[in-house]
Amino acid sequence: MTSQSAATLRSRYVEQAASDLEENHRRQRELAERIAVLKQEEALLADILKLAEQYEGFADSSRLPEQLQEEPVVGGAEQAIGGPRSRRSARTGTAPARTTAEAGAKGKSRRPLLGDLLVDLLGNSTEPRLAKELREELLAKHPDREPTPQVVRNTLESLVAKGRIQRHKQQRSVMYTLVVPGADG
Repeated sequence: MTSQSAATLRSRYVEQAASDLEENHRRQRELAERIAVLKQEEALLADILKLAEQYEGFADSSRLPEQLQEEPVVGGAEQAIGGPRSRRSARTGTAPARTTAEAGAKGKSRRPLLGDLLVDLLGNSTEPRLAKELREELLAKHPDREPTPQVVRNTLESLVAKGRIQRHKQQRSVMYTLVVPGADG
């Protein structure tokens, strides 16, 4: 092996080592950023658990605070995050929602719960209704509310579980009616 080929080989090894080292540093930065995002998500989930524990004692779980349905969840936070509310706004890309106390402090009334709106719609009808029909009527009567079809179905199933409405299956369709208090079937 000549000294020139040895030098060429050595320079290739040096270049490869430098490239590998640079790639290693880049991956370390990516992993550090991912760890920071995961820590933020962990803190957010811990806050949610604390809130859930606060509401566990309520007898009527239908009065729990409603999740804002119009907030899209976007993965990853791009900025330094302070508290749980700013964490939410950084994750969703929207302004943080006001708490009930803040809404009351400004004299504004709280929006009705989706479940209550659906119960009202079912109360206005004597026939079983499809979830799709209920959602369409809800969108027509409450244009400020835009729950997805899945959210409407989940809310209806939650009301079935609480005994506030009944589910009726007809072939492949599922229909819902209001439970009439005092009526034994």
